Amino acid sequence: MSPAARGGIALSHFFLIVVAAFVLVPFFWIVAAGFKTQISLLQGEIFFTPTLASFREVLFSKTTEFLDNTLNSLIVAAGSTLVILVAATLGGYAIERMGTPRWLVHALLGWAVVFHMVPPITLVAAWFPLYRELGLDNTYAGLILGHVAVHLPMALWLMANFVRDVPVELEEAARIDGCSTPWLIWRIIVPLLAPGLAATAILMFIFSWNEFAVALNLTAKQTATIPVAIAKFAQGYEIKYGEMAATAALSLVPALLFLLFGQRYIVKGLTTGAVK
Repeated sequence: MSPAARGGIALSHFFLIVVAAFVLVPFFWIVAAGFKTQISLLQGEIFFTPTLASFREVLFSKTTEFLDNTLNSLIVAAGSTLVILVAATLGGYAIERMGTPRWLVHALLGWAVVFHMVPPITLVAAWFPLYRELGLDNTYAGLILGHVAVHLPMALWLMANFVRDVPVELEEAARIDGCSTPWLIWRIIVPLLAPGLAATAILMFIFSWNEFAVALNLTAKQTATIPVAIAKFAQGYEIKYGEMAATAALSLVPALLFLLFGQRYIVKGLTTGAVK
């Protein structure tokens, strides 16, 4: 290997290390902050004696609502992910297989990406009075619908691309055998889309798990999710940094386990069709 090639590899590795440090340092700082006392945090100590006081307060205090908030987040994230997968799969199939003009397909998918960039807080101002009138405020159904509205466009864009990579010949063969469209989607399309469905499900679950703006405005104590619970540690006369960091660290566990379990599906799903 030439010196220039070795230099290029070393430069690439250095760049990857810098990017990894940029991503991981805040993560480790939050986890470490959960083991510090309030005084240690305020003094900015790097070397400290670890303590579990903040974690005990979050998990076992009589005033804690962490387990309830975790259950709320699981219900909302799982419910919104399920609805999104069904809608995005059917929508992606309709876009790619129902004779939609290509210019309209590109316009719809382009709109989906642009809509996903819109800050959710700009939508909540209109949703809040509507939810009050319909009785959906402070309900799981209302929050799930809000998350579906925010995250469905990106899922639609992903699933349409996955459907596009399914060979049309398989569908034609199934139709020759007398397969109806619903049965075709369930028995032929969905199994072939399994990697894409898994990748989309993981991304949508994490998006919903971390969503803050919609949950903050459309929930109350009974349905508050973990991001809302973390924000509540910043009170008028006191900011409980230790409990806030401990809650943030604990909230990473379910999403991180889900991500680690499905990371191979994300890589496989997002690279489907990249190499022909």
